[in-house]
Amino acid sequence: MTGPTLATTCAARICPDCDGFAAVKVTVGGRDARGHLRTITAHCPACHGTGTTSLRRSQAAVWEVAA
Repeated sequence: MTGPTLATTCAARICPDCDGFAAVKVTVGGRDARGHLRTITAHCPACHGTGTTSLRRSQAAVWEVAA
């Protein structure tokens, strides 16, 4: 083999539920004593805040195809 070899990469699959925006800040209303908005962080329940899913098909998808 001559020359450098390129590493194979696997493209991550974007979560279809959140479109890759896995964590968002949501204002809960009002401001604190310093004037900052009160916020909470909400994570996507499908990908658990990662923004990606595995490349494998889920078992539910396999069952739907078989039905």
